[in-house]
Amino acid sequence: MTGQGERERPTVTIIGGGLAGCEAAWQAAAFGCRVRLHEMKPARYSPAHHSPSLAELVCSNSLRSDLPDSAVGLLKNEMRALGSLIIAAAQAHRVPAGKALAVDREAFARHITEAIARHPHIELIRGEVPTLPAGGGQEPGQPLILSTGPLTTDSLAASLTELTGEDALSFYDAIAPIVEVDSLDLNLVYRASRYDDGPGDYLNCPLTREQYQDFITALAAADTVPLKAFEEPRYFEGCLPIEVMLARGPDTLRFGPMKPVGLPDPRTGRLPHAVVQLRLENQEGSLANLVGFQTKLTYPEQKRIFRLIPGLERAEFSRLGSIHRNTFVCAPKVLNQFLQVLSRPGLLLAGQLSGVEGYVESAATGLLAGRNAACLALGLPLSAPPPDTANGALLRHLTQSEPRHFQPSNVTFGLFPPVDVRLPKRQRGSYRAQQALLSLAQWQTTPSGRPLG
Repeated sequence: MTGQGERERPTVTIIGGGLAGCEAAWQAAAFGCRVRLHEMKPARYSPAHHSPSLAELVCSNSLRSDLPDSAVGLLKNEMRALGSLIIAAAQAHRVPAGKALAVDREAFARHITEAIARHPHIELIRGEVPTLPAGGGQEPGQPLILSTGPLTTDSLAASLTELTGEDALSFYDAIAPIVEVDSLDLNLVYRASRYDDGPGDYLNCPLTREQYQDFITALAAADTVPLKAFEEPRYFEGCLPIEVMLARGPDTLRFGPMKPVGLPDPRTGRLPHAVVQLRLENQEGSLANLVGFQTKLTYPEQKRIFRLIPGLERAEFSRLGSIHRNTFVCAPKVLNQFLQVLSRPGLLLAGQLSGVEGYVESAATGLLAGRNAACLALGLPLSAPPPDTANGALLRHLTQSEPRHFQPSNVTFGLFPPVDVRLPKRQRGSYRAQQALLSLAQWQTTPSGRPLG
């Protein structure tokens, strides 16, 4: 039974008991709030979930690299420093996986479920919340966090669509690979926009007839990721997988994303047989997207086949392509840097619904949303982690990306601001990690950065 003191605590309400929701609950409770965490299991399961436990891992038991000089390793270290429940549970139940942090799925989920259930300031409520509660998130002093994940129910998604607009919510990712520009062979790649004079905005990789034939032969024989049981092959003509386009005929790609028209090679003055265009992804020009190359190829096959493209022989991939079921908002149009919905500041989004990709990134947004919601409830000022931290870089991607081209992303160093010193590439990760942890420690001295309860 809730005591008098407990009733006096300001309340944060959370819908969704995945990694993001559990982390948000843990953080908000640490700040001294009372938390009501709603989870629909076991009354209802999504097509991908099978266990009644909270924080159920579905696709993998790996939380990826644990190296401190990798972007995701840094993100985990920042979360450790901020008292993350998810990272503590992962550490307690890790299994051998080389340089990666992998976990015993059942023990991991059980650990988190038990921690949430026994926390004196968290009330776990089992049962579906079919729509956004009336007035939910209307007032900043009564914050609501929505963290229902990539398979958010249709009725709840409809509520969010009504609030944010028809064009602000997506239900399938169609992601093209992203490469690091400094890994390209710029002796082969040339800058041009179709039909335009001057340097142009795109990087272009020219292919001869023989190179194009080698590419499509390898692509036709490549392994693809099978659809999950709850997914349908819902491809749109504007973003077909390249392997689906190729199945329509050997020249289909030359009339689609590999069209050479208007892109003469300045070294020869002639049109290549085919061209792969790369569009810069950030203001610093450190990342570039393979335009039109969304795909269901497996990750190893993507690396092998895309490195057949002239100029990409040694390409380093910041993100690989995919097409899968994933409900998420167009974050640059919908969210501010505190993960608040712009049109309703008492409503915060966390997890993949907010526009990030990956288990660790989802938990990180839960951590930030939980802290921000607690600050709203307690009347404390809000502040976001600095952009040179992994957490801040994720928020930067969510809020400062070009809305027309926004897609969910894992954390990568390509999302960070440029480094302010010249360093050999092998030292940049260590330098970024050192600077990030210093910035995070300074941020932790602010009210938003440290628990009070």
